[in-house]
Amino acid sequence: MGVQRPVPILVVAALAALLAGCAADPVAEPTPSPSFTSEAEAFAAAEATYRAYVDALNHVDLADPETFEAVYAWTTGDANAADRKLFAQMHADGEVVSGKSEVKTFAPTTVSDDSSVGADVCLDVSAVDVHNVDGVSIVSPDRVDVQSMRLQLVPSLSETGLAITSIVGRADGPPC
Repeated sequence: MGVQRPVPILVVAALAALLAGCAADPVAEPTPSPSFTSEAEAFAAAEATYRAYVDALNHVDLADPETFEAVYAWTTGDANAADRKLFAQMHADGEVVSGKSEVKTFAPTTVSDDSSVGADVCLDVSAVDVHNVDGVSIVSPDRVDVQSMRLQLVPSLSETGLAITSIVGRADGPPC
């Protein structure tokens, strides 16, 4: 005596098998290629990108993950992965951020043949505080009020044609 299976399960299984063989090939994402006409134009786009990123950071509400999306829109690669991990953890921990960061210096350094842009920045974070779920500040008393960082931006489909792929601390470049 054979095992009888309900007809709907057999139909679903047959459809799944048929559709699996008929799936369309994945569509390749278009490769962004901003056509900056000058180094100055590339630098202006990089600065606009970074300022938009900082503005998005200033509007993050850690209790509302939808506010993270504006930050993610200005990042890609490692920077995007780091932001996603950080915001997810801060949200899960019930942390609250207050205050705003302010760009003090934006000093472009390089433009590559592929339209990637490097820049050194100084970001004033003195007005920013982060509190844990108990309302206690978790900002180190040793935090430097103006952060010295180096950015790498790459071509993207953003409004400016660039997205931030790397943000690292720096010890050289313009003083902050």
